[in-house]
Amino acid sequence: MTLSIWRYSHLLLALISSLFLILASVTGLILSFEPIQKAVLPYGTHDIEKISLAQTIDVLNSTYDEVLSIEVDENDFVLASLVTNKGNNETIYIDPLTGGNLGSPKPESAIYSFTRTLHRSLFLKGLGRAFVGIASLLLCLIAFTGLLLIIKRQGGVLRLFSKVQKEYFEMYYHVVFGRWTLIPIIIVSVTGVYLSAEKFNLLPLNRLKHQISISETKIDLDKKPADLALLKQLNLHEVRFVNFPFSEDPEDYFEISLKDKELYVHQYTGEILSEVYYPFSFLAKQWSLVLHTGQGSIIWSIVLFIVSISILFFIYSGFIMWRKRVNNTKIDTAATHKDESTHIILVASETGSTFNFAKQLKKALINAGETVYMAHMNEYTTYNKAEHLIILAATYGHGESTSNARKFKSKFETISPLNELKYSVVGFGSKQYPNYCAYAIEIDHLISKKDGFEETLPIHKINNQNSIDFHRWTKKWSEKTGLQIQLENTIIKKKPSKPSIFKVVEKTSPNGDNTFLLKLRPEKKPSFKSGDLAGIIPDKDGIERSYSIARIKDDILLSIKKHDLGVCSNYLNELKIHTKIPVYINKNEKFHFPQISPVVILIANGTGLAPFLGMLHENKKHIPIHLFLGVRNKKSIEIYKDELDNALKSNKLTQLHVAYSRENSNNYVQDLIKENLTLVLDTFSTGGHVMVCGSIQMQNAVLDIIEKSTQTSLDRPLSEFEENGQLKLDCY
Repeated sequence: MTLSIWRYSHLLLALISSLFLILASVTGLILSFEPIQKAVLPYGTHDIEKISLAQTIDVLNSTYDEVLSIEVDENDFVLASLVTNKGNNETIYIDPLTGGNLGSPKPESAIYSFTRTLHRSLFLKGLGRAFVGIASLLLCLIAFTGLLLIIKRQGGVLRLFSKVQKEYFEMYYHVVFGRWTLIPIIIVSVTGVYLSAEKFNLLPLNRLKHQISISETKIDLDKKPADLALLKQLNLHEVRFVNFPFSEDPEDYFEISLKDKELYVHQYTGEILSEVYYPFSFLAKQWSLVLHTGQGSIIWSIVLFIVSISILFFIYSGFIMWRKRVNNTKIDTAATHKDESTHIILVASETGSTFNFAKQLKKALINAGETVYMAHMNEYTTYNKAEHLIILAATYGHGESTSNARKFKSKFETISPLNELKYSVVGFGSKQYPNYCAYAIEIDHLISKKDGFEETLPIHKINNQNSIDFHRWTKKWSEKTGLQIQLENTIIKKKPSKPSIFKVVEKTSPNGDNTFLLKLRPEKKPSFKSGDLAGIIPDKDGIERSYSIARIKDDILLSIKKHDLGVCSNYLNELKIHTKIPVYINKNEKFHFPQISPVVILIANGTGLAPFLGMLHENKKHIPIHLFLGVRNKKSIEIYKDELDNALKSNKLTQLHVAYSRENSNNYVQDLIKENLTLVLDTFSTGGHVMVCGSIQMQNAVLDIIEKSTQTSLDRPLSEFEENGQLKLDCY
C-alpha cells in the first residue's frame, strides 16, 4: 500500500508540475550559460585574496579625483564607482593593484533578460512568481518521492547505488541519472522555494541595526586609509561592498560589507564604530542565489546545466515509463470469462514487463486451442472450469510483492478452489539483488501447503527477464502437460515516422526451395547494419513483415522464401528491376556483429543466413568466424555460393560447416553443433560470441544441446551468456 501511495504521489506531482518544470528547465538551461560567460570576461585579477583593501583604496585615491564605492562581485571582479580627474562620473571594472580601467559593465543580453523574466515569473509578475515557487516545491516533493521509490526498488538505503537492473533505456537511465542528480535537484528546488518565499516576504525580516559608538581618542586628520590597520588586514576576497565616507568630516565613515557581517569604520582612526553580523535569513538568501544561479562558479553552472537537461529527460522518461506500465498491464476485457477458462494466468508486475511474458504465454495457449484468462494477482478468486493455475510473479524491492499482488495472500488464504488445480510458479527477479525471486518463492510455498493444489513443475526462477529461460520453462511445462505450445519470439521495434525509399537493383529467380535473393539500394545515405530488420508493407493487406538485413556495401540484401499463398513474399517476387519501394528500417542492436571478439560462431538455417552474409562482408578485422548452416540440399546453397566463396577467399570466413537435411545423411544444423561442442564451449569461455538466426525450432534444438554442455562443462547456465551479450538470437 505504501509503495502505491508513493508511486501515485510521484506521478501526480509530476503531471501537475510538468508544464512549469519544462519551462523552468529550458530557461534554466539557457541561464546556466550566463555565469560562465561572465566568469571568463577579462576583468579578473589573480590572487585577489592577497590584495588588501587598504592597497586598493590607496591606489584609487591617488589615481582618481574621488571614489564613491567599491564592489567585489561573485567572480572577484572589482567594480568601482568614481569621479575621474576630468570630472566624469564612471562605474568601471578596475585592477585593484594599479587602479587601471579594465572596462565598463556591459548591459545584460536581451536573451538572458527575457529568459530570466520567463524563468522567475512567466511574465505574470506576482502571480507568475507564485506559480514558479509552487513548481519548485513540487519538484522538491518529486525528488523526495523519487528517492523513496529508488530505495524501495534497490532493496534498501544501503543498496541505493548498487547496480540497476536494465529493462529498457528510459527506465534504466531514469533510475541511474536520478541517483546522481538527486542532491543537485533538491538543492535547486529548495533554493527556488526559499527565494520565492523571500520575494513574497514570507520569511522573518531581520533588518540590520547599527549603534555607532565613538571613543574619545585623538584624531590625526592627516592619516590615510592605507595606514589603517583594519583595512590592511582585510583582503578583497572577504569584501562584498565598500561605501566611502561622504566627506572628510570625522563624523563620516567607511561602510564595509563583508561575507558575514557589516562594519562602520572610522576613516581616520580605523576604529570599528559598529559591527553587526548578518542574520541567517540574509546568508541563506545569498547562498540560495549562488546555488540556484551558479553565480561565480563555472563548475556549479555546469552542474545546473546538467540538472536542467536531467529534469527534461526525467519528464520524458517518466512519461514513457508510465505509458509502458499502462500499456503492458492492460488486459483484454473482451477475452474469455474467468469461469469459462481452463487455464488461469495471474501476474505480479511492478513495471509491467512481466506482462509481456504472460501475453506471449496466453497467445501460445490460445493458439493450442485452450481457453485462457489472465489477470492481476490482486484479482485472485474462484474459477469454475479452471484446470491449470500459472503464476508469473516478479519480486520488488527487498523481497516484497509488487503493488498489483499485495492483496493476493489475504485472498488466497480465505478463498478455496472449486476444483483441484494444477499450479506452476515462475519467479522473475535479478540475481544482483540479495532477495532473488523471494516473493515467488513465498507464493510457491504458500500454495504448496493448501489443499486442492497439485504442483505441475517446481518453481522456476528467471533472471533479468531472460527470454531463453522463459522459453526453456515453457518447453518443460508443455512436455509435462502434454500441450504442444510454441511461444513467438518478439522483438520490440521502433517504427520510424516515415519509410526510406529503396530501388530494386538485383533479384534472383526462386530456386528449388522457392527461395530468392533481393537486393535493394537506398536513395539516400543509409543508416542500418546487418542484423537490423527491413519492414515491408505490401499494398494488398497493409500488414508489415520483417526481414533480417544483410548490408553489402550500401545495399540491402534480403533472402526470402516464397510461399504459394504468401502475400508479401509474392509481392516482393513480382518486383521489377528499378522499381522503388518504401522500407521501414527497424534497429535490432542486440543482433549486430561484435566489433571486438576473439572468435565468432554463426548458426543459421534457410533464409536465416541473410544477415550473416552482410556480417561476413563487414568483417574487415578478419575476426575468425565459423559458420554452421543448415539447408535442404546442395542446390539450396547455390544462390549464396558467390558470397560464401568470396568470404572464404578473403579470409573473412574461417570455416564453413553445412548440414543437408534432404540428402542421404539427413543432417541438421544441431547435429553439426553436437559434433563441434568443444569449439562452442571454447568460444564462450574465451569471451567469443555465438549468433543464431533462423527458425525457432532450430534455435530450440541448438540451444538444448549447448545448454547441457555449458552447465556440465562450464558450470554456467546458458542464460548467463545471453545476458552478457555473448549469445545473440534472432529467430522466428
